[in-house]
Amino acid sequence: MQSNAYGASLAGGAFDFESFVKKPQTILRFLSWVFSIVVFASITAEGYINPHTEGGTKCMFNSNDSACSYAVGIGILAFLGCVIFLLLDAYFPNISNAKERKYIVVGDLSFSGAWTFLWFICFCVLTNQWTKTDVEFVKADAARAVIAFSFFSIVTWALLSYFALGRYRQGVSEFNQDYTDPAQDHSSPYPPAPSNYQQAPFTNNQGPQGEYRPPTY
Repeated sequence: MQSNAYGASLAGGAFDFESFVKKPQTILRFLSWVFSIVVFASITAEGYINPHTEGGTKCMFNSNDSACSYAVGIGILAFLGCVIFLLLDAYFPNISNAKERKYIVVGDLSFSGAWTFLWFICFCVLTNQWTKTDVEFVKADAARAVIAFSFFSIVTWALLSYFALGRYRQGVSEFNQDYTDPAQDHSSPYPPAPSNYQQAPFTNNQGPQGEYRPPTY
């Protein structure tokens, strides 16, 4: 019987590309990867405008350069995170060490949870700045696309957090079920150590010293 840890067999095996691409985590990571590209590429290509009343370029979201910089930074880091965790997911079944798997799952849970929160902030900031923007010199389609895909990113990263949490709980549950107390493990070749001290086989049952007892014939 093969032992499992965090949703995969510890025995390892050949990489199955078809089953890998059908996993919900793989689909969600690919969608998150695409959404992050749309966000930072749209801002980089069309997010900075040059109004006739000003000399330099400004962010299309209410001329708030911090809003554009934040969205681009979150998008690029999300893009890199998706690539890294896709590679780790592909290599995950070949990892035989349960502790290393735990580190990967905890990292996935932490990163996915953090980026769910950061995308939520990004969506709120961009939406708030867009309501204050004069759309006369702004490419509205690009701005709406950035806001929409920021919202979609919240959904995909929240689902990734959910699946990572489920995989972490599964790993903890499997560890607790597989663990057996050595004192109760009858399959072990070594018997458990005695819990109580046994009296020595030779004990002094003689009477008090100094008392004379005549021999019997």
